[in-house]
Amino acid sequence: MSRDLQVDTDQLGRFTHALQESLTSLGEARRALEHVRADQLGTKELDEACDGFQERWKYGADQLGERIGTVHEGVKAGHGAYSEINRAIEAAFRAVAPGA
Repeated sequence: MSRDLQVDTDQLGRFTHALQESLTSLGEARRALEHVRADQLGTKELDEACDGFQERWKYGADQLGERIGTVHEGVKAGHGAYSEINRAIEAAFRAVAPGA
């Protein structure tokens, strides 16, 4: 049994844009936290907890950023490929039925 494949290239384009925005936001959040020093916050225990969080946050954010970047590149490539296919199909139909 076959099913029709339908790809909404506009939706792929919006998704590509959303992924890029998430990468930008993640980078901005990381840069903002880089300027916060644990020794500015209070007690020794709080400072140590904040240092630990900062280390885990950086590692996790780096990993998340890499994965989002990989997905972004794949979706972007897919969007470009489907858009090119659509243009080629349209050109083929125009060649077969000029003026249609």
